[in-house]
Amino acid sequence: MASLLDPRIKLRHLTCFVEVTRRGGVARAGSALGMSQPAVSKAIAELEAILGVALFDRSRRALALTAHGEMFLRFATAGLATLRQGADSVAEALAGTGMVAFGALPTVAAGIVPLALKRFAASPLACRTLVESGPSQYLLELLRTAAISFVAGRMASPEAMQGLSFEHLYSEELAFVVRPGHPLAEAGRLDLRAMADFEVLLPPRRAIIRPEVDALLLAAGVGRFAFEIETVSNSLGRSYVLLGDAVWIISRGVVARDLATGVLRSLPVDAGATLGPVGITTRTGAELTLPAQAMLAAIRQAAALRA
Repeated sequence: MASLLDPRIKLRHLTCFVEVTRRGGVARAGSALGMSQPAVSKAIAELEAILGVALFDRSRRALALTAHGEMFLRFATAGLATLRQGADSVAEALAGTGMVAFGALPTVAAGIVPLALKRFAASPLACRTLVESGPSQYLLELLRTAAISFVAGRMASPEAMQGLSFEHLYSEELAFVVRPGHPLAEAGRLDLRAMADFEVLLPPRRAIIRPEVDALLLAAGVGRFAFEIETVSNSLGRSYVLLGDAVWIISRGVVARDLATGVLRSLPVDAGATLGPVGITTRTGAELTLPAQAMLAAIRQAAALRA
């Protein structure tokens, strides 16, 4: 017969452990939880005593998990996420309300997500919807803690996908975009080194697509540009390239509509090597609510129309 969970392990033990790991320190975790630093430290010490292992390596200056801590974190995070989802489901059932919360990375936020939202709004399961935006790391953290049900966009790096599952919808490459009439727009095949005399807008180094950008530039013999602007803001990128002769390197899906209508031009760059998977990331084994499943179905349908 399988043993039950040790009754000495309380919800506060798991919450403190996950929050300390997430925030990178006891003081910051205490502030987020509304607890004193000693109370958080005591909860961690009690949890380690119950488990019989050290969860944190205290020999280092920076807080770091031990191997046992890394192992336990996966299950503690998943357990708290499941409890949160269960509590939310009961509350929604009692109130007769519901909400779908999901994350949308820039590559889909300007393309398939608006189409999917229109479809979802017309479905029998339509309800309040929260669409979170931001960098991949931020959205995946919300996903792991069940603050959102899934993330739509480019697949994260393999090391960031632990405990998560990815459903591929389509593949997409980068685009080098400029205003109509840009000096580089009429080249037969652009040598990327010709961009050296222009301002270049790039995704920041934490962005999913930045490694593909760097690899493409490196292969073309391009190092750093003299005039670089790093930004995650699509509105800033769009406005800035329309003001002058800057070149914006961005996922094609972000600017697909502007390219189709002629508001922006795509430079003749062979970006086939940057082709990357776009789809849906969920927590492995998580059960989605019916409205969340309907929203997912709408995103799949919008992606199919895109293809």
